[in-house]
Order: sequence, then structure tokens, then C-alpha cells
Amino acid sequence: RVTSIADRLNVEFALIHKERKKANEVDRMVLVGDVKDRVAILVDDMADTCGTICHAAEKLVSAGATKVYAILTHGIFSGPAISRINNASFEAVVVTNTIPQEEKMKHCPKIQFIDISMILAEAIRRTHNGESVSYLFSHVPL
Repeated sequence: RVTSIADRLNVEFALIHKERKKANEVDRMVLVGDVKDRVAILVDDMADTCGTICHAAEKLVSAGATKVYAILTHGIFSGPAISRINNASFEAVVVTNTIPQEEKMKHCPKIQFIDISMILAEAIRRTHNGESVSYLFSHVPL
């Protein structure tokens, strides 16, 4: 997935390999690639307590990244998440509005959201009418 996204954006990439000994507990993180003097964008499907993305952000900064952003599909942000994000080196943490974020944003100015209601509505319409949903991968409705 990383190489596919990087190819479409015409950018280089690095990745963070996570090793887990048990569920919901990262044992080790390894950065693969060069981020020195670059802007780093962490991409993940969701963040709950934000321990993993905050640890990853620190790893990127210690490897020389000039700025770190996170882009997440679902920002759950439970427990210590807001405090962790506020104390982490993120420029911004961008999430979709699949989960309401207004209350979290009051306590964390780094959180921003992207409204995906139009694309979800179009995906539902296309599914209902038997049309291609994969068309949306290259034609995002505004």
C-alpha cells in the first residue's frame, strides 16, 4: 500500500515496521528508509490511545524529519490520546469525520478533520444503483 500511494503522489517513502508480541502492544518499531531533512506523513487506519503514532512521530524526529503529520481514517482518541498528541511533535493530526471530533478539537488544536460525507454518499448511491465504486478511487466528489 505504501509504494502504491507514494507512486501516485510521486514521492519517496519510508515506513515504520511494528512488531507485536501480543495484541494492542507494540514491542519494537523499526524505521525503514531515510527521513532526514524531510516532511514525514504518518498514514494509519485508526488511532485509539495514540501510543503507537506518538512513538512513531518521535522516531521520525530523532531520524531527522523536519515536520511530522499524521493522517488517520478513524480518530478514536480514548484515554490518554489527547494528552499524548498535545505533547507529541506533530504539526497536525488529520482525521476523517467518521467519528465526531468537535469535542476533542477543543482540547487539542493539532486535530483537524476532513469531511468525507460526500464520498460516502456517492459510494452508497453507486452501490444502490449497481455502479462502480472503484471509480471513486480516482474521481473524488467535492
